[in-house]
Amino acid sequence: MNKHNARLVTALSLAALGAALYFGWQYSQTLQARKPEAAAPAPAVVAPPPAVVASAPAKPAIEYPVSAVIEPDAPQLPQLGNAAETNAFINDVLSDLLGRTDVLKFIQFDDFARRVVATVDNLARAHAPPALWPVNPTPERFTVLAAGGATGTVISPDNSLRYAPLVQLIESVDPKKAVALYGRLYPLFQRAYEDIGYPGRYFNDRLVAVIDNLLAAPVPEGPVAVTLVEVKGSVPSLRPWVRYEYVDPALQKLTAGQKIMVRVGPVNQRRLRARLETFRALLVGAPLAGGAAPAPAAATASAAAPASKAAIKKP
Repeated sequence: MNKHNARLVTALSLAALGAALYFGWQYSQTLQARKPEAAAPAPAVVAPPPAVVASAPAKPAIEYPVSAVIEPDAPQLPQLGNAAETNAFINDVLSDLLGRTDVLKFIQFDDFARRVVATVDNLARAHAPPALWPVNPTPERFTVLAAGGATGTVISPDNSLRYAPLVQLIESVDPKKAVALYGRLYPLFQRAYEDIGYPGRYFNDRLVAVIDNLLAAPVPEGPVAVTLVEVKGSVPSLRPWVRYEYVDPALQKLTAGQKIMVRVGPVNQRRLRARLETFRALLVGAPLAGGAAPAPAAATASAAAPASKAAIKKP
């Protein structure tokens, strides 16, 4: 091989080697480009705090279960389809307890259960609207008399005579029979109590609490001063006798039921207290004072309050 050929072979060899190195480097760069980058470490997953699930408010415990006053052989409440059937049934059972004449005279037996629970609840509040009462409002007007001097106007002693017929009716009822009928009708009262806005609350507990509130009413000593609330305006009041308030702030702050206990007069109040204490003992299953419920009384209207005809003013 001459020198010229040797140089040519050397040059070609170097060119081939250079090309191989170049393409080898390109290939390695391509592989590096295709190699996936190392994934960044995933952030640590922090478990969220356990969710606080709000528990439903605990249902108030029943303090005075009505089952304690229901006799084992007591008749069950029948299935009552509509309001007319219910009203007729209430009329019948109340007539058996009170007598037909007194039911027609005193009782509002339409929607009776709702009237009872609404009035019981309201008696321990500031107002107890007469339109919701289960009994007819007392007839005649609230009467006052001018006492003179600093006392001003006081409740007339004769005002208590208005309440005597109803007090006498309450005293004439056998307490055990009345409470037995209450136990029989209790499903109606409980349903009505929940319907007026107290779901899950127990009506018999409320009844006992309201009786306690009535029993806590004060018994004023001497005449009770009242004042006629002024109504401004050009239209005269057609029933001014309903606008009297107690002068004593302590009496005016009493609940609606306690105000009634004061208004009926001290004699009627004592008679009602005696009956309320008996009914309460029967409702909670407590032993009665003396071991038995008092017999139905045959009180007369004249015994309700000392009569006084002096200077009666009927607004």
